[in-house]
Amino acid sequence: MSAREHRWPGSVYDHGSDPDPRFSLANERTFLAWIRTGLALVAGAAAVDALPLPLPDAVQRALAAGLALAALLTALAAWRGWARTERAMREGAPLPANPAMPVVLVTVAVAAVVLGVASLTGG
Repeated sequence: MSAREHRWPGSVYDHGSDPDPRFSLANERTFLAWIRTGLALVAGAAAVDALPLPLPDAVQRALAAGLALAALLTALAAWRGWARTERAMREGAPLPANPAMPVVLVTVAVAAVVLGVASLTGG
């Protein structure tokens, strides 16, 4: 058995041929950047949940839950994006778009607006 047969996930590595390692490593760095973004969203969710902010309890809980959900979606999209990009490189296909960007953009924008309004109005 070759080393290729033992690589996981098979849905990626069982297709095409190995691309230039620099491209695979760049794809992994992008994956790690999205994971760091997810971790930052988790930290933001924990902070919003733990701090005494000038927000109604229901709004504060909803904001924390929204940030946590965005973190989960970001992590899942990071994995899917890595796999789709790696497979496209292996098959010589065009690189796919990243659907996680609008999720992160909207979540951060909503959190910023809610916290900004709460700070300006005092709750």
